[in-house]
Amino acid sequence: MRLRTVLASLTAGLAAAASLTAAGPAHATDAPADNACSPTVSLDHFSDALDKTTHDGTFVGNFSALALDTNGSLAALSDRSSLFRLDARTLAPTSVVPLADENGAALDSEGLVVDADGTRLITSETEPSIRRYGADGRILDRLPVPAPLLVAPAGRATANQTFEGLTLLPGGRTLLASMEYALSGDSAGIVRLQTWERHRGRFRLAAQYAYRTDPGLGVPEIQALPDGRLLVLERGFTAGVGNTVRLYLADPRHATDTSAVENLTGGSGVRLVGKTLLTDLVTCPSQGATAKQPQPNPLLDNIEGMVVTGYAKGRLKVLLVSDDNQNAVQTTRFYDLRVRVRPLARFVAAG
Repeated sequence: MRLRTVLASLTAGLAAAASLTAAGPAHATDAPADNACSPTVSLDHFSDALDKTTHDGTFVGNFSALALDTNGSLAALSDRSSLFRLDARTLAPTSVVPLADENGAALDSEGLVVDADGTRLITSETEPSIRRYGADGRILDRLPVPAPLLVAPAGRATANQTFEGLTLLPGGRTLLASMEYALSGDSAGIVRLQTWERHRGRFRLAAQYAYRTDPGLGVPEIQALPDGRLLVLERGFTAGVGNTVRLYLADPRHATDTSAVENLTGGSGVRLVGKTLLTDLVTCPSQGATAKQPQPNPLLDNIEGMVVTGYAKGRLKVLLVSDDNQNAVQTTRFYDLRVRVRPLARFVAAG
């Protein structure tokens, strides 16, 4: 089933988000009265409580993805081959499971989806790959990946610039992974979004779409909303300046299937995924945050993970987390946002 068919069949819209568990983590700082980042996004709280801590002898950090687990807890993926379970209210780690590939080697684990049956879909940006794991860390199977998306020389991707974001669309039939940066031969800034369709319990390759990032930015995370639109994080880093992190609302309904398009150059023959800026996080109130390296706003860090945790008072509740790279000058920081998105309406695709 094509992605646009799935989206067309979704009639519940954002009202369906009301059924989400409204997870409400505890935080180090209460939001001031004026906590707006933009007209559509506000920062309620942030927390550095897990920065440079350990659990069961494992470093707590390097977080690249978040997901709601089937029992209401938070799953937090470290890019050093560890999957943590966090208490959804306090953020305290309650367990950690080591991950590995079929040969027992560590992963560069980046994207995470917890499926309805509790299995974990996890990307590694080394090959890249998507594997299904049991809750105990045992590999169940592995999804196919289109040859062009593999790292050169097998494909046209660059090492450490492949699958970063992973999300399951409403209904649970369509899985979507976002490349972080462009393939060789594609124009800079045009990244591919690959989908798989579930058939008899297994995921098969399906349509592919193209998304244009802002200059110099990549896509570290992507999350589906109940109406089929996407929240997209764009992120970049400039030495001596700091991070740029922007949150976009993307609508893939009318985008071209690019799976048979060899080179994406942004020409008129390909309709890109449309996007609308929700906020640049540099505009958020710092709320007393401090940075260990230069940042345009001390609140900012290397934000990589994102999950929609609930719906309250007309706004989505979105939790972000930064990847500290186990680096003394970076911070593991959680950000609790409220995001207002308008109902689906006619739009014009970017590009």
